[in-house]
Amino acid sequence: MQAPSEGLNHAGLFMFTEVQRSIMSEIIETDVVIIGAGPVGLFAVFELGLLDIRCHLIDILDKPGGQCAELYPEKPIYDIPGFPIITGQGLTDNLLAQAKPFAPTFHLGEMVAGIERLEDNRFRVITDNDKAFIAKAIVIAAGGGSFQPKRPPVPGIDVYEGKSVHYSVRKMEAFRDHDILIVGGGDSALDWTLNLQPLAKSVTLMHRRDAFRAAPDSVNKMRALAEAGQLKLVFGQVTGLEGDDGHMTHAVIVDNDNQEHRLPATRMLPFFGLTMKLGPIAEWGLNLHENLIKVDTEKFETSEPGIFSIGDINWYPGKLKLILSGFHEAALMAQAASRVVNPDKKVLFQYTTSSTSLQKKLGVA
Repeated sequence: MQAPSEGLNHAGLFMFTEVQRSIMSEIIETDVVIIGAGPVGLFAVFELGLLDIRCHLIDILDKPGGQCAELYPEKPIYDIPGFPIITGQGLTDNLLAQAKPFAPTFHLGEMVAGIERLEDNRFRVITDNDKAFIAKAIVIAAGGGSFQPKRPPVPGIDVYEGKSVHYSVRKMEAFRDHDILIVGGGDSALDWTLNLQPLAKSVTLMHRRDAFRAAPDSVNKMRALAEAGQLKLVFGQVTGLEGDDGHMTHAVIVDNDNQEHRLPATRMLPFFGLTMKLGPIAEWGLNLHENLIKVDTEKFETSEPGIFSIGDINWYPGKLKLILSGFHEAALMAQAASRVVNPDKKVLFQYTTSSTSLQKKLGVA
């Protein structure tokens, strides 16, 4: 369903016609709709739940976890407080377990098509599946918006995508005993070079030049493996792929001396970055800063009262795009959202370590 291009209300949010409303398959009432079920959206469920606020989450992906679960479920993360190392999927699983006492409802494989402010100041949220929500507040935790990997300029690469060419690693075992070609010079390329090298038949890392944007420690480890003959490091670019029915056997490369080579490769991982798009969010009338949603640092509220934004999709002076920053933002947002959802209820700040009432909610009392 396309968001209508006519009839914006006073807040600049999309309004829907009576015909459009009549085809909505169901209407769900809740306290808060969270747009995005990545790590920050999942932690928001926990923080809001402590304040007795019910949540429904909408995500365009087919499972919770956002980029952590979609792009690097088995990639180690080292900067989550209290976890010296945890995978993207491991973090997702822990956050789901933490949110479980508050019984969030997930609506996956759906995209929010528009938002309308009602006369009673609540919001109507519509998905592209014609599902309607009535909520007192909205939390946008959509990461960088919708994202898709940048496709390298290799003729006919689409034939191999999903079979031999992959833009993320969902299961490391799928790469065992393969000749792997990894293309790129950033953190993702270096991380997967190091993580896949022990189980691959061979690993070749290709970059256009002998300079890398990845963490220096990763670069040093990669160079040590290359010097020991445990992986191949080449400089140049991929110009073609060979194989039948999408199954690669070789990659055609041109090195920096303009020499062409055929490199054995049955799996290729191009890491050329992601293209981030706000998608319909850009149409919701919110104040933006360089394609990100501008918020305050007290409540993490947007330019629209009652609509909050946390995580990588927001911006404020000094913003750091870290998961732990999003967790902090979720905690402050929840306190402010509580005053929107329950304006007559005094917010009493409590600690989970000492509050019996909070421990009862968590099922640990």
